[in-house]
Amino acid sequence: NEKKKVKGNRSPCSPSRVLHIRQIPSDVTGAEVISLGLPFGKVTNLLMLRGKGQAFLEMASVEAAVSMVNYYTPATPHLHNQPVYIQYSNYKELKIDNQHHQARPQAALQGVNAVQHGNLAITSALAAEGGLLPSHGSVLRIIVENVFYPVTLEVLYQIFSKCGFVLKIVMFNKNNQFQALLQYADAMNAYYAKMTLDGQSIYTGCCTLRIDFSKLTSLKVKYNNDKSRDFTRIDLPFGDGQRTVETSVPPAFAPQNTIFPSYAGPPGFAPALGFPQGAVTTSVAPGHMTIPAVPGIPGNSVLLVSNLNPEAITPYGLFILFGVYGDVHRVKIMFKKRGIALVQMADATQAQIAINHLNGQRLYGRVMHTTLSKYQTIQLPREGQEDKGLTKDYSNSPLHRFKNPCSKNFQNIFPPSATLHLSNIPPSVTVDDLKNLFTSKGSTVKGFKFFQKDSKMALIQLGSVEEAVHALIELHNHDFGENQHLRVSFSKSTI
Repeated sequence: NEKKKVKGNRSPCSPSRVLHIRQIPSDVTGAEVISLGLPFGKVTNLLMLRGKGQAFLEMASVEAAVSMVNYYTPATPHLHNQPVYIQYSNYKELKIDNQHHQARPQAALQGVNAVQHGNLAITSALAAEGGLLPSHGSVLRIIVENVFYPVTLEVLYQIFSKCGFVLKIVMFNKNNQFQALLQYADAMNAYYAKMTLDGQSIYTGCCTLRIDFSKLTSLKVKYNNDKSRDFTRIDLPFGDGQRTVETSVPPAFAPQNTIFPSYAGPPGFAPALGFPQGAVTTSVAPGHMTIPAVPGIPGNSVLLVSNLNPEAITPYGLFILFGVYGDVHRVKIMFKKRGIALVQMADATQAQIAINHLNGQRLYGRVMHTTLSKYQTIQLPREGQEDKGLTKDYSNSPLHRFKNPCSKNFQNIFPPSATLHLSNIPPSVTVDDLKNLFTSKGSTVKGFKFFQKDSKMALIQLGSVEEAVHALIELHNHDFGENQHLRVSFSKSTI
């Protein structure tokens, strides 16, 4: 049966990006199986063998599959309170023949991957999984059971940021239980967080998360302090609440790490629940982020970008490119090493999104390396200091895409691709005008089409991803005259 459904090159027991999962309870959905793989990287295929209680899960890379097996071998995962077992498959890739029986798992795969890429237009795909998408909002109600060690607002922000952009958190005690309300930028992130984190323990054997959807559609936060915070507003007062004193736990009694190893908890605590380093989810926050006492978006937001082409790179070019993934506040190209730059994003979440999408991207003939910097901020040059225009402040730029936390731009973050999405096109501009514009910047135009319902928008397909990156840098905000500026972003579609 398996041979009929799965074709592939067989190889005995060596690491493979296809994983064989056994003893799956009959009522487990495809999305729940996929959720086992998501923290380790992108899931590229799924085959459910419901009659046998088995599944095959294909990861995007062998490295991701190895990380997953290495993690789950000593810490057996559970689905619906039943242990499931994961091992390498003999298959090197999955080719699904029988589409009819696999329609629902495939829909779940598209849906959950879309969650990772911030795409909300997937309701129908998720619904095909059989009521997988409940009618819920973006607010979660969190109860923490068996609170043996203090759970701070910082810990909650750290953990839940892995699943999306956290807007607000309010903590309180009710019925002698530690509870919190947490609002995401969108409902799909809330769904993904519930699916991934419900039932997990922050520390070994204690601080277990119980997560439900709240009936509230939005949270109102009056104060930014230890009990409540609105990460979209730094102007809120601290209020009358007393700042809680951080209790230090002696090392001998510190809790041991439980679910995923990369999260560093508050001072005096052992690591807590987080995702593995190198996780590919779009909206994750970096593994060692600390929240400062001042309200606002926390963590290291400065990126170190290296292996740049010193002949071609400019601060403005980096501002435009990194601005696709977050609001860039400052850029500094090193005076003595022009192939290295620092890019300061608005917050740590946006910095991580930029790393996930731009690390390893080709730019002006070189493969760019992007990682977190050791610096917390980019200093502007002092008066009289030689800089040659290599340090720029863009903190008040009108070109920021993410100033509004409810902006649709949060839902349309995609990896660099050869197809660009164009918007804000004036009615007088024709297909030939746009093709000539891109050709004049050295692009090869392979395809073009206006949107049927909105002639202000179009897709243009160029010769390569690198060409599209260069064209975006050159032509985003291109002035057509009469205050009409072109908007350019990467598209998930092809023509």
